[in-house]
Amino acid sequence: MCTKNVVINNQVGLHARPATFFIQKANEFKCSIWVEFEDRRVNAKSLLGVLSLGIVKGTEITLIANGSDEEEAVEALAALISSDFGE
Repeated sequence: MCTKNVVINNQVGLHARPATFFIQKANEFKCSIWVEFEDRRVNAKSLLGVLSLGIVKGTEITLIANGSDEEEAVEALAALISSDFGE
């Protein structure tokens, strides 16, 4: 299992468009991936799950992956978040 804490810094947080980019990236990997925030854990490959967390700018989340490509998945998602989703 691989985990990493990241901070969402883009203007709108992890909503609509950025969440779609996040989920598309997560679906490129075979491993199971979760997003954890305030004692809630959701599937990172589920748009409704990610949106249900209500993640806003400045929020720290934990990325958790488990599987054959877990390290690559966590690093790729962290890089996407760091780039502010290309905005």
